[in-house]
Amino acid sequence: MNLFAEAFAWMLAPAQWTGNYALPKLLAEHLTLTAVSVLIAIVIAVPIGWLIGHTGKGREIAVAVSGAARAIPAFGLMILLVLLLGVLRVPQAAIITFVLLAIPSLLAGAYTGLEAIDRRVIDAAKAMGMTGWQVFWKVEVRLGLPLLVGGIRSALLQVIATVTIAAYIGLGGLGYPIIQGIPLQKFDQVLAGALLVAALALIVDLLLAAAQHAAVPAGLRTSRPPRRRAAAPAPAAAPATA
Repeated sequence: MNLFAEAFAWMLAPAQWTGNYALPKLLAEHLTLTAVSVLIAIVIAVPIGWLIGHTGKGREIAVAVSGAARAIPAFGLMILLVLLLGVLRVPQAAIITFVLLAIPSLLAGAYTGLEAIDRRVIDAAKAMGMTGWQVFWKVEVRLGLPLLVGGIRSALLQVIATVTIAAYIGLGGLGYPIIQGIPLQKFDQVLAGALLVAALALIVDLLLAAAQHAAVPAGLRTSRPPRRRAAAPAPAAAPATA
């Protein structure tokens, strides 16, 4: 039997839908870890990114910190935090790891969204009498929202993919079939877990792509230019008369 067929058969088996390791329960654990981590990262990174984009100061430091955070291996960091915090704080160690993983994308999306705004738009808003807070909230944040949603989209996809390692320290999630199946050489189970994670990431990506498109102000959305009517044929020249 084809390995993909065996993987789908494993997913559809009644045994995978009941008990402590049922697929709906693992999915809920995966989504909970992802949502909590990304929400904490948003609270930390977005205000800092907005401050950098609004003032134009600290961009080099943010780029350096983001680059360093991206270079840290998530699995090694999680194990290190478990050893430092102790086995009683395993969830906290995992969440800290995933928060650090999500921060660079959110930080970049927040400050690049404000930096990409044409300065003439901001000058026009000030000329209309808007206060500094009104310019920031009604102009900069609104116009920078699509890139911020793009940063959230990237952070969510990275965290969804990385949360699979949480099963290694007993936190469940859709990585559990993968972690359990590898030593047992149950490759249909491993493939099923990988397909579930990929499907979840694809669904989230499609939803966030739609949200990113909706975040673009209506006046800035590219529209198809109206078709030009074919020019009427020029009238034939009248014959010259003597």
